[in-house]
Parts: sequence; structure tokens; C-alpha cells
Amino acid sequence: MIKKIYGKHIFYFTLFTVVLSATTLLTKNIFFFTNETIALFICLFLILSIGISHGALDNYKANKLLKIYRIKNKAIFFIIYIFISVLVIFVWSLYGTFTLLAFLLVASYHFGLEDTSFLHKGNSFLDQIFYLIKGSLIIFAPLFFHFDETLKIFETLMLNKVFLTFLEIEHWIINLCLFLSFIGYIYFAYRNKFDDFEVLFLDMLSILILNYIFSPIIAFTVYFCFLHSIRHIISLSNELDKNDFSNGVKVFIKKALPLTVLTALLYFIATFYLSKSYGLNDVIIKVIFIGLASLTFPHILLEYLLEINEKRN
Repeated sequence: MIKKIYGKHIFYFTLFTVVLSATTLLTKNIFFFTNETIALFICLFLILSIGISHGALDNYKANKLLKIYRIKNKAIFFIIYIFISVLVIFVWSLYGTFTLLAFLLVASYHFGLEDTSFLHKGNSFLDQIFYLIKGSLIIFAPLFFHFDETLKIFETLMLNKVFLTFLEIEHWIINLCLFLSFIGYIYFAYRNKFDDFEVLFLDMLSILILNYIFSPIIAFTVYFCFLHSIRHIISLSNELDKNDFSNGVKVFIKKALPLTVLTALLYFIATFYLSKSYGLNDVIIKVIFIGLASLTFPHILLEYLLEINEKRN
């Protein structure tokens, strides 16, 4: 049943991508997409509402981990989680290039793993490498289709100018990495004996269409919110109620809402604070990506610790 839901989801997401892209091409002067600030605010809203909600059950997942390590005080989890988030932001402010590159690497692996795990449960070393390669499509597609615009975002995120110049000179690296990401999709199709091949194909096709038509920030938002996050929400809803998926969705919304609202509030406070020092567009980009990084690292660490302990048992 759950595979059918995933199949329907990618079909409707691809249909949504095609309709949205066609509408944008036919109405090139549509206000929401030509006004950069409005577009950025829409992206921020979607990420704060749908995007980050897929990690809003981390406090419930922590209960399993605390049981495993026989820790009774849940406050310890929150302290460590918040400490890692703050540490990421602090390190980013000091070593922007290093932290951004680390985030892109971790995010690529995370996207590759999370967007493939419902089809393939492999845990070999080669599988791990190809999760990274497959997920890197999210990074290299915008670099391939909108190179200058993507570099501008990287510059806003404090990527070193030397590295930016390197990317401009050695553009062939981007072409190679994009090609390798295609190989990643083929690898998992082969590992899955080409069952559900259409899911992987539509996944890749929709990401390419989004990045061809839209600016990097819009393409990423649509992917992150409506493909990656919804896919993860489907998985969580199924875990919450294996017998009634609809009820699982309701339970998920109820459990995820408090932490989602709190995180969104912190995002808005950060936006207000940073707007005193930077332009509004740059602030939104910084808040989106640095904020996501600060949440991604502890989220992935929690998932990793749960996974290795499940394997032991």
C-alpha cells in the first residue's frame, strides 16, 4: 500500500511540476516570480510550513534513542540538539566556505538516501557512495542551468571568492558531476532490478525541469517542500498508523505542529535581526540555507544513531 502512495505522490508531483512550468513559460511576466523579494518570501513561507515540518518529530524519535542509552531526562536531548544547531551557525560565521561545502555534501547524501530508501534498503559502502552521487543532482542541476545565479547565492552564503573563481574556470567539473548524478539514478534502478523504474525517472525528470525553468531558490523550494518533505511525511505518517494512513497524517500534523511553529518563530526573529545588517533578499537566503543546515546536522545525527542501534538489535 505504502509503495502505491509513493507512486501516486511522484506522479502528482511531476504533473504539478509540468503544469507550474508550462504556466510560468506562458505567463513570463507573472508578478510572483518576477519580483525576487516576493518570490523569496513565498519560498521562506513554504519551507517554514511544509519543509521543516518533516523533521518536527525529532523530539518523539528521541524517545527511542533515550531509551536505548537509558537516559531518563529528555532535557539532555534538547540541550544537545540546540547546541549542535547553534554550533553550526557559529562555525558558519567563522568558516563559511568549509561549512557550506560540508552542508552541501551532507545534504546531497541525505537527499539521496531519504529519496531512495523506500525503493532500496541497501547499506553497502557502494550504496552509500551512490546515495551521495544521486542526491548531488539537487546541487549540480542549478549550477548547470543557472550558473551565475547559483554562484551569487553561494557568495551570499559566504563561499570564498577563490573557490567561486575556481568553479568559473573549471566548469567541466559541474558537467561531470551532473553526469555522475544520472549514473546514480541508473545504479539504483539496476539495484532494484528496474522495478518501479518510473518512480526514479519521474523523480529525476521533475528535478531537471524545475531547475531548467525556475531560479535556483524556487526550484529548490518546490523540490524540498513538495517532493523531499512530503515523501518523508508519507513515511512518518505510515509509521504512526500502519493500518490507517489518513489517520497517520492527522497524528503527524498534530505532533509536528508545535515544533514547526516554534522553529518558524525563531526563523522570523533571525530574519528581523539580520535585516539590520544585510539587504532583505540576502537575509532570506541566509536564513533559509544556514537555518536548514543548523537543523539538518542534528537531524541526520539522530537518524544515524537510531539506524545503527536498530542494526545492533
